[in-house]
Amino acid sequence: MKLLHDKIGIVTGAARGLGKHLAMRLAEEGCHLVICDIDEDEVKKTGKEVEQATKRKVVSLKVDVSKETDAGNMVDIAVKEFSGIDLLISNAALSFSKSIFEFDLQSWKKIIDVNLFGYFLCVREVAMIMKKNKSGSIVQINSRTGKRGSSKNSAYAASKGGGIVLTQSLSAELAEFNIRVNCVCPGPMFESDLWQKVLFDNYAKRFGITKEEVEKKYTEEIPLKRGCKYEDVANMVVFLLSDQASYMTGQAINVTGGGTVW
Repeated sequence: MKLLHDKIGIVTGAARGLGKHLAMRLAEEGCHLVICDIDEDEVKKTGKEVEQATKRKVVSLKVDVSKETDAGNMVDIAVKEFSGIDLLISNAALSFSKSIFEFDLQSWKKIIDVNLFGYFLCVREVAMIMKKNKSGSIVQINSRTGKRGSSKNSAYAASKGGGIVLTQSLSAELAEFNIRVNCVCPGPMFESDLWQKVLFDNYAKRFGITKEEVEKKYTEEIPLKRGCKYEDVANMVVFLLSDQASYMTGQAINVTGGGTVW
């Protein structure tokens, strides 16, 4: 029996990268899914790929998690299609790396709206359904940055730090309904869009080195001497969502190869 056989799950930020990988892994573990992203075309492509590969039912939706109506509609469709919700992965996130002197208010606020407020909205809407069945498991994809901050990355760090405290608060509040809430804090995922399209360039410019030297620099800081892979995160997420973690809630689990501080 697969760990998540016939469970109904929602994955936000699922069009590409880690979110896409998590959607595929949940389906492989037996889930039927609602997957969501702001990029409608890409999330529909992902949905078709997951369905074809796993033979699980997948509903693909355009969702802006920072909008209350979108979060509510996402849950309404999940209930209509599957008659319930067992699992949520809150993965949708934004990041812009700028100094405090360069950060415009609109960009700073957008990161908080998606990463923190969006997390709250999705949990609130999903929990309304889960509490009726006295069962549910929620995992937020957080970051090691949420535990230690990050220079010239204040909005993202603040949103993730807030996400950890929100996870702890919601876990206490929802425990009476047997709803568990945890988060996973990955180390640097060099294969991700965030690193490939943003961070490598930003750090290369900041330190005056090449992109290859940036990866080497950060890898050397990790005791296990490699970056975090999508599957490293997926392994922990599946465990936390499953009944194997039935006594775990309110946790922020590092998946960092031993690297937790600078």
